[in-house]
Amino acid sequence: MIPLRVCLIASSRHPVRQPFAGGLESLTHQLAVQLVRRGHDLTLFAAPGSDPDLPVAELEVRRIRYSPAALRDVHAPAEEWMADHHAYLSLMLSLARDGRRRFDVVHNNSLHHLPVAMSAMLDLPVLTTLHTPPTPWLESAIGAAQAPVACAAVSRSTAAAWRHVVDAAVVHNGVDLDRWQPGRGGRSAVWTGRLVAEKAPHLAIEAAQLARIPLVLAGPAPDPTYFIREIEPRLGGDITYAGHLDHQRLADLLARSAVAVVTPAWEEPFGLVAIEAMACGTPVAALARGALPEIVEHGTGALAAGDDPTDLAAAIGRALTCDRHAVRDHVIRNFSASRMVDRYESLYAKLLDTRFAA
Repeated sequence: MIPLRVCLIASSRHPVRQPFAGGLESLTHQLAVQLVRRGHDLTLFAAPGSDPDLPVAELEVRRIRYSPAALRDVHAPAEEWMADHHAYLSLMLSLARDGRRRFDVVHNNSLHHLPVAMSAMLDLPVLTTLHTPPTPWLESAIGAAQAPVACAAVSRSTAAAWRHVVDAAVVHNGVDLDRWQPGRGGRSAVWTGRLVAEKAPHLAIEAAQLARIPLVLAGPAPDPTYFIREIEPRLGGDITYAGHLDHQRLADLLARSAVAVVTPAWEEPFGLVAIEAMACGTPVAALARGALPEIVEHGTGALAAGDDPTDLAAAIGRALTCDRHAVRDHVIRNFSASRMVDRYESLYAKLLDTRFAA
């Protein structure tokens, strides 16, 4: 593909750098790296403090402090919300002024509504990736846009959830196979991700105990209340917390694990942690929520229906019988970063062809 000038819009809340705050930041970093490797002239608009090795233009996230008068408004939004609003408003107004001179295509990889709501102001094509089930802000922005909104969804499940609003192309997330290397496994199970209620690591602990297998938890704990109530009392013995790891240490942990446990308590839009584990040859035992049935096939792991720890413990036992070479081969065929970027380049080209034909 002819190199393009790509504007990639990321989160204003969390820097795109290791250790990543979550899967969205990790995925954005991977996409940025791959686009640069392919020769595209990329500018990543991201939160302050993002990886300096990437071509980052920091979003103008200014500290907001309401006056006493403004605080008397009982409907005043949170100051953090307002800071995000102004950061994206400033970016979109800038792109409306001279974006066509600087870029060929805009790829909105954020969760904010303004890049969608204001996309019709731009004299260049905009692609938005849908990373979550429908949210009121983003759903209404798509509905209110003054022109058709081009969207990609990270799974068939997510595309189906948005179908009442927009017909999104499916682009599965991908991982760098050079970073996530296969290993020999081990005797412990592993759980990775944000330790929050919607990811339900407490269910992984209960299932591991029923399956009589040690469990290592790894990831940030942004909700102290949940961690103190549901995780901390369960730590000890065969249940350990490794902390918030960078990708090198996380890949090593996954490669040394017997099975990865994935426990979404919501309709998981994709499940990046599952393909990271499988890229290391580690089979997955997961709750069959959202996109996980698209990812975890027979021979690569096992699914449990509902939120029953007993069913999940049985899935752990089944997953342990999978061949590690077959597990990694599944990711090579279906979920590589290269395959993901091929699909995005195809969508960029389609948007540009449509624009030039108009």
